[in-house]
Amino acid sequence: MSHLTLHDPLWLLALAALPLLAWLRGRRSVPVLLVPFAAAWHRPSLVAPSRWPVALAFAGLTLLIVALARPQRVEDKREVRSEGYDIMLAIDLSTSMRAEDFEKDGERINRLQAIKPVIQAFIERRVADRIGIVLFSGRAYTMAPLTFDHDWLARQLARVRIGMIEDGTAIGDGLGVALTRLEQAKRDSGGRRMGAFIVLLTDGANNRGALQPQQAAELAKARGIPVYTIGAGKEGYVPIPVYDDNNRKMGYRRMLSDVDEPGLRQIAETTGGKFFRVADTGTVESAFKAIDRSQKIDFQAKSYLITTELFWWLVAPGLAALALAALFSRKLTWARPNRAPAASFGHSPNSAVTVKS
Repeated sequence: MSHLTLHDPLWLLALAALPLLAWLRGRRSVPVLLVPFAAAWHRPSLVAPSRWPVALAFAGLTLLIVALARPQRVEDKREVRSEGYDIMLAIDLSTSMRAEDFEKDGERINRLQAIKPVIQAFIERRVADRIGIVLFSGRAYTMAPLTFDHDWLARQLARVRIGMIEDGTAIGDGLGVALTRLEQAKRDSGGRRMGAFIVLLTDGANNRGALQPQQAAELAKARGIPVYTIGAGKEGYVPIPVYDDNNRKMGYRRMLSDVDEPGLRQIAETTGGKFFRVADTGTVESAFKAIDRSQKIDFQAKSYLITTELFWWLVAPGLAALALAALFSRKLTWARPNRAPAASFGHSPNSAVTVKS
């Protein structure tokens, strides 16, 4: 929505001076001097008087006065009330994530395949959030820093696969890297990080890395960052596919699921988050929807105006009109005779010419 306005409308009062200026100019035609015997000097001008210079001059002055009033186009921009956070997703890519204890449309899928579309839906719902991703297995790496570009984030998430990182489950390191990515001085208040949380998703117990999970949890607590932990996979023995050297599935082997539920629950309780145990696609979706509902920040809507100055559209033609008026006036002056013919002294003594200013 936009409209036109004048920033300094009082300048328009100067337009009232233009008729007065025209009247004063007309008053210049009164006789100021009588020269006897000068009638013989008079010769008609070779160029008829023109009103173009005067018209152009007054048009230019009008445009410049309106330009001084500063016409503007004003656009009213309003920010809608939005909800947003800085979110880091820490995702486990250990070999055990290949366990096919989830189902979709009657077919077995592994834990990562079950979780990725739910994470993608979670990202799409959080349109006002900055979201980043940390991947961990035997080590932890930042795959995507905090970003508003969710389309780019989706493309990066699609590239994630098990085996990208050396095997292991370094939960503490994954959480620690996520914490470092949330260090934002401008969003700190009294040493605590405002408007941020972490979602930690794993299917195992910590067995690698330099930082213990509880140590990382204490760091998160000190920074005021809640950690929501998700333990993926069913309890008991689960099927894990076996592949040959050409990455062809040969069969399955049974492995005991080793989700460290007490450890993940403790991380969540220490930091003020919540623990979820997900054993199927339905509970994965429920967990992320619960996190989505519980972590919302309501920012006050703001309104602001964007103004575009339009005075240059008047200044340029105004100056051009004045320049043309001056040019035409000089041409008319050059076109008149520079010297009057000699006066005839035999002319009637009653002859005189009126010289006008």
